[in-house]
Amino acid sequence: MKAIVCTSYGAPEQLALAEVSDPVAGPGDLLVKVRASSINFPDSLTIAGRYQVKHALPFIPGSEASGVVEAVGSEVRGFAPGDRVALLTSIGGFAEKVAAPAATAIKLADEVPFDFAAAFHVTYGTSYLALIHQAKLQAGETVLVLGAAGGVGLAAIEIAKARGARVIAAASSPEKLEIARQAGADLLVNYAQEDLKASVRALTEGRGVDVVYDPVGDRYSEPALRAIAWEGRYLVVGFAGGEIPRIPLNLLLLKSASAIGVFWGDWAARNPEAKAAHIADIFAMYARGEIKAQISRRYPLAQTPAALRWMMERNATGKIVIEV
Repeated sequence: MKAIVCTSYGAPEQLALAEVSDPVAGPGDLLVKVRASSINFPDSLTIAGRYQVKHALPFIPGSEASGVVEAVGSEVRGFAPGDRVALLTSIGGFAEKVAAPAATAIKLADEVPFDFAAAFHVTYGTSYLALIHQAKLQAGETVLVLGAAGGVGLAAIEIAKARGARVIAAASSPEKLEIARQAGADLLVNYAQEDLKASVRALTEGRGVDVVYDPVGDRYSEPALRAIAWEGRYLVVGFAGGEIPRIPLNLLLLKSASAIGVFWGDWAARNPEAKAAHIADIFAMYARGEIKAQISRRYPLAQTPAALRWMMERNATGKIVIEV
C-alpha cells in the first residue's frame, strides 16, 4: 500500500510517499481501508518529535481517519467487514490502510460522509469536552474563542451557539473573522490590529467573558485572561501561536477564576464511556444541522506534506482533509 512515512524527526518536507507492507489486524484490531484522513496541529509536533508521546522511527503519521472495515481481529465484537467507521488512530492515518484498536473506532451511519467522519474527532471532541464537560457552559453566557477560524475554533463556535451562548470570535485577519462570523460568531475582534483586552471589555460593557477558549497561547493568553469575568473559566487548549505563556496567577485570584487544561486524547482514553456519550451528542448535533464539517482544503495523499506546511504557517481555516 501507499503511505506517508516519517523516517526522521523534522519538518513536513522530510516526509515521503512510499510503498509499504499492508498492516495486519491484531486480535483486538480493525483493518480499515482509509477513505479520508485529516490534518491536526499535533501531527506537526508528532513528526518533529515534540509531541507528548514520541513515536519510534519510522512511522506513518496521521491521527484521524475514516473508511471501510476490511478485516476484524479474533477478539473484536460489534464490527464486521463492510462497516463504515471513524478512527482516532494516534498514528497511521496517512495511508491507504490502517490497523487500529477496535476501541478507537466508531461505527458510522450511512448518511455521515467520510470527510466529516475524518475531521470531527479532535476538533469537535476537544471543543465539546472543553465547553460542555469542563467549563459547563450555560445558555446566555459569553465565550471568547481565540484562533476562531481554525479547526477547533470553528468547532467551539458551533458548539457554543448550539448551547445558546454568545460568542466573541478573535482572529488575526478580516478574512478569518468573516469565516468565524459565517460559523455563527456574534461579535468579532481582530487581535492583530486591536487591543484584545480592551476590545473584549468594551463588547461586554466592562463585565468580561464567562469562558475563554484558548488554542493559541503566546502573547494573546494574558490579555484574554485579563478580560475574563468574575468566576470565569479559562480553557487551555493548545499553543498554536508558538510560545507557551507564563500567566500571573494573581489574575485568577482577583476574579475567582479557574484555569482548566484540555487534553482530549488522554481524557478520551481514560473515560471511554463518557467519550462515547460525547460523540453520540456530537452526531445528534450534526443530524440537527447545528454543526457541520468546516473543511477548507482537500489534498491527495501524496500532497500531505504540503497540507501540513499550509496548516503550520497558520494559513488554514477549519479542517484540512486528505482524500485517500
